[in-house]
Amino acid sequence: QVQLVESGGGLVQPGGSLRLSCKASGSIFRINAMGWYRQAPGKQRELVATITSGGSTNYADSVKGRFTISRDNAKNTVDLQMNSLKPEDTAVYYCNSNILQRGWAVSLDYWGQGTQVTVSS
Repeated sequence: QVQLVESGGGLVQPGGSLRLSCKASGSIFRINAMGWYRQAPGKQRELVATITSGGSTNYADSVKGRFTISRDNAKNTVDLQMNSLKPEDTAVYYCNSNILQRGWAVSLDYWGQGTQVTVSS
């Protein structure tokens, strides 16, 4: 059994910052890519940023230069530092990890429960 637990969402004014954190726990043998996605009301879930186990990153064009993804492989965590937030960043943010459980032959994608980020004055 694997769980992803997110924290750090909330209400922030435009131009402000927030840091999201996600911790994976359970019977984990290896964590491959980790990432953050978001879903705004009435829209499809979209990729925000991903990071490989080796540290290579990928960002949506809309967040490049404002958001930074990082991970701690020893702690099984992935963070998203969000700066210069805009109202259009308002969404539920989901943590995603591709994880190989101990004793399994294939890895699976796991999702957190989501954390609300609201950017408003």
